[in-house]
Amino acid sequence: MKIQNQHYRSIWLNPNNHQQVQIIDQRFLPHQLEIKTLTCWQDCATAIEEMWIRGAPLIGATAAFGMYLAALQLPAQQPEAYLQQVAQNLLATRPTAVNLRWAVERQLHTLAGLPPNSPNIAQTLLNTANTIANEDVETCRMIGVHGLQLLKDIYARKTTAGPLNILTHCNAGWLACVDWGTATSPIYLAVRAGIPVHVWVSETRPRNQGANLTAWELEQNGIAHTVVVDNCCGHLLQHGMVDICIVGTDRTTRTGDVANKTGTYLKALAAHDNGIPFYVALPSSTIDWQISNGLKEITIEQRHPDEVKYVGGISNGQYHRVLITPPNSQAVNYGFDVTPARLITGLITERGICPASEQGLLQLFPDMYFPD
Repeated sequence: MKIQNQHYRSIWLNPNNHQQVQIIDQRFLPHQLEIKTLTCWQDCATAIEEMWIRGAPLIGATAAFGMYLAALQLPAQQPEAYLQQVAQNLLATRPTAVNLRWAVERQLHTLAGLPPNSPNIAQTLLNTANTIANEDVETCRMIGVHGLQLLKDIYARKTTAGPLNILTHCNAGWLACVDWGTATSPIYLAVRAGIPVHVWVSETRPRNQGANLTAWELEQNGIAHTVVVDNCCGHLLQHGMVDICIVGTDRTTRTGDVANKTGTYLKALAAHDNGIPFYVALPSSTIDWQISNGLKEITIEQRHPDEVKYVGGISNGQYHRVLITPPNSQAVNYGFDVTPARLITGLITERGICPASEQGLLQLFPDMYFPD
């Protein structure tokens, strides 16, 4: 995708120094574009935990590069134990996004055939990290290809004048992935195909990823959009101002339950009540085939309550952090909620669109069928 008409990925190897990984530091968007250089696995862990980067696919790619940077500092004694410990430290940074575990385990798997002191460990991990990043780009592009036909069909059935109105939540755009995004990929391809598109961007409190990130990347890529407060979305759905909802996911069970940024469940309820199709766009790496009940089996991350109590923004050219609650008020900050499969119209994956069910997913991914 583009920033000021220049193509960017959200993470890349420094072309002038292959011992450095670079990211767009999302904490400063939309007000400031800052490129952060990561030089060790600890930098990658901090970037994930403190949300310099966010979004399940990008978290996975960052962890994969973290394993590579760790190999550049490989100790002579017990290098295998060292990498295992780095892996555990990376896994502890964010408990909900399954791509983190998927990427770290994939890196460990690539080392299975190498001797512990092999000189090829770092290069092998770099190759796999690059593969994970490149695969994510193609996966997200294919999500867009399949989602494009869905948007074409819905637009063709519209009975009212005007653009195709899409409601999304949080940021499931290219900033959450390596490029293209998940929920945004069909949107970008629809615009390229000449479909008039308008996106309702919910702000997504408490970190405002919709208002800060989704709105920014849509603006940078010339997509018509309007930012609304989260609590306005039910009104939009009630009054026929939304044609389709598309959101992303950080973890999806094999039965189609979806964990996504908190507030997704409420949108799904409102969409269901008003007969508006509600789709989830996801790469297959986000499917956790080991669990079936999202409400019981997905760990919901609780983040620091200050994210609820404070808001930040630009005033007179300076960034300010402002307390909006009484100083001694308690706050709780659940980062995600679970939307049951029954509220989801369909899942948009790189292999096609399917019902949000175990049978539906296995129709697209029969290679993941493991009978008891």
